[in-house]
Amino acid sequence: MRLRLDLVTLKRYMTVTAYSINRRELWDEFVSHSKNGTFLIRRGFMDYHADRFFDCSVMVFDGVEPSDEEDDTELSMHNLVAVMPANWDEHERCVYTHQGLTYGGLIVKEDVTQKEVISILKSIFLYYISYLQARKIVYKPIPYIYSAQPCGEDLYALFRAHCRLTHRLVSTVVSLRNPLRMRTLRQRQARKAIDHGFYIDRMPEGDWDSLLEYWTLLEHVLDKYHSAHPVHTFEEMQMLMQRFPREIKLFLVRDHAKIVAGSVLFETRQVARVQYIAADEEGRAYGALDLLFRHLINERYKQMEYVDFGTSNEKGGWYLNDGLVFQKEGFGGRAVCYDTYEVMLDRDIVDHMIDEPQSSAVQEVKFLDLKKISNSYEPQLSDAVLRVIHRGWFLLGEEVQRFEQQFADYVGARHCVAVGNGLEALTLILLAWRELLGWQADDEVIVPANTYIASILAVSNAGLKPVLCEPTLETCLIDPQRIESLITERTRAIMPVHLYGRCCDMKAINEIALRHGLKVLDDVAQAQGVEQGGVHAGHLCDASGFSFYPGKNLGALGDAGAVTTDDEELARVVRTIANYGSREKYVNELRGRNSRMDEIHAAALCVKLEQLDARNERRRQIAALYYKGIENPLITLPSMPENPEEHVFHVFAVRCPARDALKAYLAQHGVETLIHYPIPPHKQAAYAEWNNLSYPITERIHREILSLPINSVLTEDEVAFVIQMVNSFNVGS
Repeated sequence: MRLRLDLVTLKRYMTVTAYSINRRELWDEFVSHSKNGTFLIRRGFMDYHADRFFDCSVMVFDGVEPSDEEDDTELSMHNLVAVMPANWDEHERCVYTHQGLTYGGLIVKEDVTQKEVISILKSIFLYYISYLQARKIVYKPIPYIYSAQPCGEDLYALFRAHCRLTHRLVSTVVSLRNPLRMRTLRQRQARKAIDHGFYIDRMPEGDWDSLLEYWTLLEHVLDKYHSAHPVHTFEEMQMLMQRFPREIKLFLVRDHAKIVAGSVLFETRQVARVQYIAADEEGRAYGALDLLFRHLINERYKQMEYVDFGTSNEKGGWYLNDGLVFQKEGFGGRAVCYDTYEVMLDRDIVDHMIDEPQSSAVQEVKFLDLKKISNSYEPQLSDAVLRVIHRGWFLLGEEVQRFEQQFADYVGARHCVAVGNGLEALTLILLAWRELLGWQADDEVIVPANTYIASILAVSNAGLKPVLCEPTLETCLIDPQRIESLITERTRAIMPVHLYGRCCDMKAINEIALRHGLKVLDDVAQAQGVEQGGVHAGHLCDASGFSFYPGKNLGALGDAGAVTTDDEELARVVRTIANYGSREKYVNELRGRNSRMDEIHAAALCVKLEQLDARNERRRQIAALYYKGIENPLITLPSMPENPEEHVFHVFAVRCPARDALKAYLAQHGVETLIHYPIPPHKQAAYAEWNNLSYPITERIHREILSLPINSVLTEDEVAFVIQMVNSFNVGS
């Protein structure tokens, strides 16, 4: 698979493609000429453990024009600019740049620039997001001592991606160009080893008996002093030494024929890296390793840039071994860090790793970008979905139970029943009351005339009669002063709708209901998180119906809804009707229906519920900017309640006498808007019997209303652009 990224800032294309075995020679040739490659990154070393890891290494080509054809002839050494070794962990949805390696990270050309490295890593991150749906990258950069021109370009790029340092190992490195003075103690110990009869020996190529003898010593020492074992088995090290005889060497300290100490050396272009150091009791007592290390520094590798003595951390890096640090520093070494970083692959952050050019100022604002909103919940959102998929239980399971409890606690209700959608939530409440209270067909429910038709459909679907009540023009909410005149002997309930995210006057409505013995259920489809008098909607009346349609303030990944109430019997009957009229499988008490929330939706809602209050507050901040910035005399802004908590701005609905012209003008200038709603319910064909009725306030609202973009991921620049476009509108535009 291949990903081409148009890097506007560089005015060229970057192509990321997966490594494949037919590119092996190209990979190795690039590593051998790169700025920071070592033989440890060559495929021969990496591929020996291919059975342990799923390889997802990539190669990056520059200047390759986009094409629909997979033409490998255009991918050559001429335009190859970087490679990155990597392995994939499906369970964690994580890319590791160093599994099976001492380190990993980006390998680049010598003439690469810092800006280009940011572009390269950005394109790689986007590749993993697109093709693996990766959630994070664990990145262990190659230490600077391996670079031809030491610099941390990739570290700066990681910083741009909001990386987090998760692990640090400290190595001791001797610079052979600028060596520090070797301490007297180390010199004395080396002479002591010579006086005792120790001597240096390099294992001849193919001397596997010596390798086996040393590996046995190594395993004994690691087990005795560190409760550990070598990463490589004897057989693996034998295979690697056969494959890389010039790069991997074993140096030994002997007492006559017996091996008393030793170390494996991995030789790169300018660094000799010490690995697998061990000495037996005799070797430790008489300075065998001091003799060996002095030899490596003063004789064997004096033409190299560095000798790296390896890390000195114990217990997986939790603490430094002071004794090892002291010993290594005694040879003139200084600390070098082997760090590990974690990058969460947030698409928005990755997209902005490179500063956008001046020409990319806001030119378009979507009304609602659900993809951007979903990305803002990552990786928790995808982790929750994958948890459900891996569990393999998709209905009436742990996630739904967890959401019901968390949402009930959030709104303050005793019971929450998760159902299929918002329409079903309202319908089920009314059906349950019919079952419990004996309501008859065509008993009446008072609903606002200007609501979304789902509120009215719920009444009809429950076999009851909707009675329309005009709203106030100022709030667009049901007018409590008009409700009482509509109550008859057939009236059974009042259904206020917290339209656009603003809470209705529930105190007045509940008082009316109490005087007339009516039930109150509120439609909270557009107002999750709204409060009145310190109480959340969902606990302001007898029962509440919620929609979690994806575009809501609290949205699922499809249709979903819920009922909340303090009434235990109501909750029981709602749950029964929603599950085919059944509390026990295959035992049907009522003529029910199928209205159940999926486990995946419940898991997603639990993730989003944690951020609901913060995101509602962000909506209020954007609304405040609109209130402050919009100064067009043709535009009437929505009224704001005295208590800000009584509005969560599901939409920011303005009114304009020339609404259609305003909508067309904004669309022409890049601002997407919606009309909530263009046709009032009493003018819909579904209710033809109402078509000749007149509700002047409702009709005016539906004629003038227009919703501007507002959501938790809208940027300040986008809000400013909307304000600018709204203010520039006039009737002649």
